[in-house]
Amino acid sequence: MEPSVFQPNASMYLGPSGEPPLSRTGFLILAVFMAIFTGPAIVLNATVIIVSLMHKQLRQPLNYALVNMAVADLGTALTGGILSVVNNAQGHFSFGRTGCVLEGFAVALCGIASLCTVALIAMERMFVVCKPLGLITFDQKHALMGIGLSWSWSLTWNLPPLFGWGRFELEGVGTSCAPDWHNREPSNVSYILAYFVVCFAVPFAVIVLSYSKLLWTLHKVRTLIYSGVEGGAVAKSEVRVAFMVVLMVLTFLVSWMPYATLAMVVVYSPDVEIPLCSRLSRFTWPKAAPPTTPLSTSISTNRYFRCGRSFWAMCQKGL
Repeated sequence: MEPSVFQPNASMYLGPSGEPPLSRTGFLILAVFMAIFTGPAIVLNATVIIVSLMHKQLRQPLNYALVNMAVADLGTALTGGILSVVNNAQGHFSFGRTGCVLEGFAVALCGIASLCTVALIAMERMFVVCKPLGLITFDQKHALMGIGLSWSWSLTWNLPPLFGWGRFELEGVGTSCAPDWHNREPSNVSYILAYFVVCFAVPFAVIVLSYSKLLWTLHKVRTLIYSGVEGGAVAKSEVRVAFMVVLMVLTFLVSWMPYATLAMVVVYSPDVEIPLCSRLSRFTWPKAAPPTTPLSTSISTNRYFRCGRSFWAMCQKGL
């Protein structure tokens, strides 16, 4: 397959025929699609952050990770989402090489921090429900350490392209930037492989292991509920919270796994022909994921839903 062409300033992407990969109408439709997800992502994630700050009952250690995920997803929407809407509306990446590097770094930093936070949430809930460490209480210190680890882990593995190991380049239809999955230089390939292992495979393994342990424990909890053993009410509460975690994990993985899978396909088979719709889904789905966090939180947690509803009611009265 004849390779696509990246212009030297990383502002225009051309397909094998020398023409843009989408028509003007196609770019506008993509801009509208991204705007439909970006607007709610900004509003909903900002709402989660604001109501958490307003209501003391929500400022619990177990909710810190939820707020951190909202912060990361808000960052993804503000950097990747808005810029994607602007660039698709213009039909090309309009911020030059420096803008491409900065956008790729910002979106990758927030995206991986969010993915690590999903793993953190799954692990936290597993520790609270399954109690593998006995009576050790999960407190504020543990929550803050987990948040710090998620951001430092993401920063550690997204800084190298700024210093020569790997690089950020245009992706998809040339209106957004990400780690360069196409370049076959040994240094770039080694970075991509390491990036995939530590930023996708490791968090995913943590999620799967925590999720499996959680499901097994919930299976035993259901037995207590149905048998009417004392403490069943507490068990039901744990089931509701665990349901929220499972919902968030599944929605986030649905958004990110296609991206990671297609990226690895490109790394191992650079000449493979990927259909346009697959290229579009690879870079749009991760940017469409941010609204799912506050939605799954509000759906599964009555307290967040009530606080969010009261916040918007207050805003309407103010208007």
